[in-house]
Amino acid sequence: MEESDVIVALAALAHPARLRVFRALVVAGPKGMTPGALAEVLDVPASTLSFHLRELMRAGLTTQQRDGRSLIYRTAFDRMNGLMGYLTANCCAGEWCVEAGESERLLRRFALQGQSTYRINDLS
Repeated sequence: MEESDVIVALAALAHPARLRVFRALVVAGPKGMTPGALAEVLDVPASTLSFHLRELMRAGLTTQQRDGRSLIYRTAFDRMNGLMGYLTANCCAGEWCVEAGESERLLRRFALQGQSTYRINDLS
């Protein structure tokens, strides 16, 4: 994934309503959702939803397929995974990384100690 594609994708997700739409489509999985179902679940007006779906499609994060008289929107999982791969490539420059769940525990520890900043080496 190119840097320019990443910027467009992140910009699309930087709006609260679009992020909610995208997350709902991720939860729906490969079967996707119709605009009506999305509008109902997210309590978003159809015209607003249409705008946000268009922006997510422009960013390549969702796809649209006609199924008879309905439109089905789906997450473009390959694009989502590409974005995640780009963001996590070369994570921690080969150094030890904080395990899942461990980061929250460590950040709480620093907060309890009154520290607002810390170095990567402090996390071990």
